Amino acid sequence: MRLSFSLAASFAVSLAGLGFALLLVMALGFAIGPYPLTPGQILGVLTGTEPDPRAYTVLRNIRGPRVVSAALIGAALAAAGAAYQTVFRNPLVSPDILGVSAGAGFGAVLGILLGLPVMMIQAMGFGFGLGTVALVMGLSLALRGGAQLLVMVLCGIVIGALVGAGISLVKLLADPDEQLPAITFWLMGSLAGVKRLDLMAAAPAILLGLVPLIALRWRIGLLAMGDDEARAMGVEAGRLRLIVIAAATLMTASAVALAGVIGWIGLMVPHMARLAAGPRFDRMLPAALLIGAGFMVLVDTAARSIALIEVPLGILTAVLGAPVFVVLLARGARRWSL
Repeated sequence: MRLSFSLAASFAVSLAGLGFALLLVMALGFAIGPYPLTPGQILGVLTGTEPDPRAYTVLRNIRGPRVVSAALIGAALAAAGAAYQTVFRNPLVSPDILGVSAGAGFGAVLGILLGLPVMMIQAMGFGFGLGTVALVMGLSLALRGGAQLLVMVLCGIVIGALVGAGISLVKLLADPDEQLPAITFWLMGSLAGVKRLDLMAAAPAILLGLVPLIALRWRIGLLAMGDDEARAMGVEAGRLRLIVIAAATLMTASAVALAGVIGWIGLMVPHMARLAAGPRFDRMLPAALLIGAGFMVLVDTAARSIALIEVPLGILTAVLGAPVFVVLLARGARRWSL
């Protein structure tokens, strides 16, 4: 009893620390930029007590939506990665394993090729991302392989490769002076053009996908034990797996449609969450949400601050994510060898 209470208290302290760190990181994101803001100006705008007009404009229309979008996207990708890794029982699985990122990317670059407005480009990215996963799921069910999870992953790899070829074809057909640079920059990920309307359009879909993951977090954790063990404890593994995949895909497609293709978050952050909160999904999920949000805000703040031109988010997440992931793998290898 004392041990259980001690573990719960330790988990609560860890979450409180992560939440406080996220608030500090978001405050840093609000403050840093071409027009620096002081803590007093930020508090004045947030509380409505004598806000500075210029600070109000910067926070409301430019920096505020961008920082909140970064936190939301980081949390979404991290939660989706944690869900995928639990469902597939593989710590090397990421949110784009079923082709959702490639599908959303194809929809968006096709919209750029057609010269559609920004909202339509995001809508096409969102729709194509969901459609790609639906195609993967349908194909895997039609094949009815004995190892259903393996068949699903292989179908995702095949469809993802086909969609990647479609992206290459669109880049070949694009205008090299206007459309091709826009396509290339979007595929590398960026929050430079995010506005309040974009955030308001993406947030409901991300939150809708997050609801079943939170509500079913204890049952989802049982999937890590295997289907037979989950069924023995009263969980219908097949239906629950479809719900989790649909929710994680919805979140990933919404994030990609808003900011472009951003790698490593969904693969790396769940490992960091396991170190902070343990392997249980019901504890790993909130830790992954907080760590993913904070990490994405830090990366976006660095992307718009370290150089005269903005660095694409995909480049920074790869540069930062690869060494961290190698360290995590090395720690895991030492633990497995014991």
